[in-house]
Amino acid sequence: MRLGPFHGGVRPEPVILVMVPLFLAALWAGKAAGGVGISTGEFLVIAVRMLVPLLILRFWLLGGIAAMLADATDVILIELIGLGGFGDNYEQTDKLLDSYYYVLELVVALRWANQWLRRPAVILFVYRIVGAVLFEMLGARVLLIIFPNLFENWWLYCVVVLKWFPAIVPGNWRSTIIPMLLLLVPKLAQEYLLHVLEAEPWDWTKRNLLEPIGIDV
Repeated sequence: MRLGPFHGGVRPEPVILVMVPLFLAALWAGKAAGGVGISTGEFLVIAVRMLVPLLILRFWLLGGIAAMLADATDVILIELIGLGGFGDNYEQTDKLLDSYYYVLELVVALRWANQWLRRPAVILFVYRIVGAVLFEMLGARVLLIIFPNLFENWWLYCVVVLKWFPAIVPGNWRSTIIPMLLLLVPKLAQEYLLHVLEAEPWDWTKRNLLEPIGIDV
């Protein structure tokens, strides 16, 4: 798979790899000094959700899936740790951490030489961020349906076809729009389930997967 250069030859990956540990160190120092009001459990989960997605920069698919799993299980993880919860700021923290690993995926996408992969990824990223900002301003959950997070699904699709299915790598409008529409259907169903019906999949996971094997959280 061919990667294009960043404009001016500037590569953000080394900067990211340095800044993330520095940020976590500063966050811990602020917590230890009493200036940052987070629990130890919250700090550890934030650390996991910032360090795990760094895999995206080197191992695209593994990193993307690992970041999704860290996102999906953070509520369970913080209960397993037992060193304090998220308090009242979970939704804001979760959205920031989601946006963080989407940015890492965007960094990868910006280097794809194929414009039929790269440009839709950029457009979908911006579209989702606009939706998230509007949601924070207006608080209307329907905005999360109008602005679904198709970026992540598209990014994963591109990574998979680049590696294993080169014959269907998007190269024109037809091979771009058709898979995008197919990806949109399950994404809209997921957004409706989570943000309109407000389902809590972590509770289902605890009851049906963890408790039967003796893990009580």
